[in-house]
Amino acid sequence: MNNSKITLYVMSCWIFAAFGGLMFGYDIGISRGVSAMDDFLIKFFPHVYQTKLHAKENNYCKYDNWLLQLFTSSLYISALFASFFASKAATKLGRKITILIASIFFIVGAVLSAVAENKLMLIFGRILFGVGVGFGNETVPLFLTEVAPIQHRGAVNIMFQLFVTIGIFIANFVNYGTSMIHPNGWRMSLGFAAIPAGKSTLVKIRGVSDVEAEYKEIVAACEQAKQVKQHSLKNLLKPASIPPLVIGVLLQVFQQFTGINAIMFYAPVLFQTMGFKANASLLSSVITGIVNVGSTFVSIYLVDKVGRRKLLLQACCQMLISQLAIGTILVTSLLETGTLNRTLATIVVLLVCTYVMSFAWSWGPLGWLIPSETFPLETRTTGFAFAVSTNMLFTSIIAQLFLTMLCTMKAYIFFFFSGWIVVMGLFVYFFLPETKGVPIDSMVERVWMQHPIWKRLF
Repeated sequence: MNNSKITLYVMSCWIFAAFGGLMFGYDIGISRGVSAMDDFLIKFFPHVYQTKLHAKENNYCKYDNWLLQLFTSSLYISALFASFFASKAATKLGRKITILIASIFFIVGAVLSAVAENKLMLIFGRILFGVGVGFGNETVPLFLTEVAPIQHRGAVNIMFQLFVTIGIFIANFVNYGTSMIHPNGWRMSLGFAAIPAGKSTLVKIRGVSDVEAEYKEIVAACEQAKQVKQHSLKNLLKPASIPPLVIGVLLQVFQQFTGINAIMFYAPVLFQTMGFKANASLLSSVITGIVNVGSTFVSIYLVDKVGRRKLLLQACCQMLISQLAIGTILVTSLLETGTLNRTLATIVVLLVCTYVMSFAWSWGPLGWLIPSETFPLETRTTGFAFAVSTNMLFTSIIAQLFLTMLCTMKAYIFFFFSGWIVVMGLFVYFFLPETKGVPIDSMVERVWMQHPIWKRLF
């Protein structure tokens, strides 16, 4: 693998595979923008729209509606269950066919959401889209990790997260434009999700002619996988799989409890709460989207140079400072009625940008990279399925509960997420070893058996 040439053709294959991230990111951005559009609220959630019109309505509670939150969370609930079926498909059918299956579900879900005439059609479209998310997020990071040269494995895998951020940015830009198209701009936003799904395709991936040795390795690995795949769940309880399973699952939990999706899902709503008008709040989301994309390039450049641990620990410090500052400003200056003054509102947007910046070069991409590179062969697809399903579970929990939590906890919700950032920083410091430059099949000997805590399992 180290002798593989990185040709333009090879890079094209990585990019096309990473389009799964584009679909996922587009949905994150579209959900948050559409849920703040008046035309969308009038059609599906008129009570929320009427509540929003009351000038003296509680700033923190005017969007608190469980059905509105279900519009977002239903996708991730279906993705949770789909990820386990995707694990089986990836093992039996291969990565390529599984990614194509994801594309089909993306297209059907996007079209159904765009033509929805009632809540049932809307939610069902979201569920189908969620199946696509489950299949795509299970398969694409694994594929990118497995085909990447060791010295570039981190950077190649992070292409998935890069396309997630690009998808979010595109969605923000689309929402900004369609919010001015009445009354069906929201339909265009949801329907455009089918476009990146049609782009997914995979072809051969090597740029060298001497592939005989690698071919034999792949054949041997496939035969080994066939021998053990029936017992993959049982194998997850073996010492070699316990550390990556614990780390893979907890990284997904922590990734959501950074508060990132709470901010990314509901950024327009959050900015409106602080006093930005509808279009201005969407424009603010475009700005954070640009920061998100740019910062992911930082991760691509640094991950195989400085390693995973340093990026995660540095980001914990930066995210903690940003969250505490946002919380402090809102607690002291944003009452239940009224808005922030322009200066403070601008400062909050800047703080959100610094927060998104640190997440985008750390917990965002590395939450997918580390689980995809640390499981042994016999449990790789099943173990990663547990990581993906955990991500979807906690994403759906945050999506379903955030607006209610915002209503109940008000600005103190930022202190809630700050506490979790402290916990995850301690976890990384004590439990997460560095995996930079370690071959996937050497993780047990070179990483887990050398770690002061995990070596006790062997």
